[in-house]
Amino acid sequence: MKAIYLDCFAGISGNMLLGAFLQAGVPEAYLRKELQKLPVKDEFSLQVEEVVKNGIHALYVDVQLTKEQAEDHGHHHEHHHAHRTLRDIRELLEQSSMAMAVKQQALAVFNQLAEAEGKVHGKSPEEVAFHEVGAVDSIVDIVGTAICLDYLGIEQVYASRLNLGRGFVHCAHGLMPVPAPAVAELTKDFPTCQQLAEKELTTPTGAAVIYTLARYSESVPQGFHTERIAYGAGTWDLEIPNVLRLYLGECTGAMLSERCILEANIDDMSPQIYGYLFDQLLAAGALDVWATPIYMKKNRPAQQLSVLTDAEHRAALAELIFRETTSIGIRVMPVAERLEAARHLARVDTPYGSVSCKVSAWQGELVNVSAEYEDCRELAAAQQVPLKQVQRAAVQEMYHRLGK
Repeated sequence: MKAIYLDCFAGISGNMLLGAFLQAGVPEAYLRKELQKLPVKDEFSLQVEEVVKNGIHALYVDVQLTKEQAEDHGHHHEHHHAHRTLRDIRELLEQSSMAMAVKQQALAVFNQLAEAEGKVHGKSPEEVAFHEVGAVDSIVDIVGTAICLDYLGIEQVYASRLNLGRGFVHCAHGLMPVPAPAVAELTKDFPTCQQLAEKELTTPTGAAVIYTLARYSESVPQGFHTERIAYGAGTWDLEIPNVLRLYLGECTGAMLSERCILEANIDDMSPQIYGYLFDQLLAAGALDVWATPIYMKKNRPAQQLSVLTDAEHRAALAELIFRETTSIGIRVMPVAERLEAARHLARVDTPYGSVSCKVSAWQGELVNVSAEYEDCRELAAAQQVPLKQVQRAAVQEMYHRLGK
């Protein structure tokens, strides 16, 4: 399995990511060609240069606005290019001819960014008018990251503790403390530190990529075989090298077996307990929980309890199974591999209200569209219409949007 490990000792930003990907082997010409598929191609140019940060050779990528766009952005902040909504960005991606997997990954990052910005400003994700985030450079950074991940065939992203920086930063709403509110929201469940520099080291774009795509690892994970190390440069000159270090390599079976299934056959427990048990297991970190009807010895009907977990939550979940069920033995089966369709969440407007839909693709081809059950259930109850009618309307609208 192809993977990368991001060493964020000096933070992470969009331009640092792109620089690291280019030095790791993504051809600059390929990235430029793919970015030209965006409807905003006339609004920017890409500048790539070799730099040295405290003795480390790195690539610095700068997204420069065209002269007209720079003047609009600098003097007319009400201009639509400076303030794009999530709907605007979604339409930009849908209008492009990029691969489905690239579109989905980029939109997934923007969705999380919209959730964070909306929570900070007390708005729904669809209502958020992005400022820095919706600017052309952030669109290029996020879409460019998705392009590079797709080119390299990356299936798993790992990241170190994030250095957020310290001090204050100027943004569209004035002077804000570091981390900026959106960064604080996106990194609240991810290990962070605030060291050395009185600068913003982790930007909203960088934080959104980590939140959406990465798993934490204190150092290069066990079972990771490094093929190449690359450096993407940030803007600042600091006491430490302002670079993002990217390890590109392969994950072996040792890492893939971090996930396992805990399994127990139970033939003497009240069915009433299972609903409560499932809630407890999921709240304790289980990735998935299910039960399968089986027959055991002496033809006793029973349930086979299965709990999918990672290494971090395995012990706690096993303890929970022993405490809450009648089982006195648990089988542990490593999960050697998991194939995942690329996916993203997108909201559609139906005659009954707004519904979130999950869109899935495999090898660049659309394979499934499903409507979020809770959204549909609430709308069906409020509008007094059949649930299946709301679900059907949402799925049909999504297919229409995708041109299917």
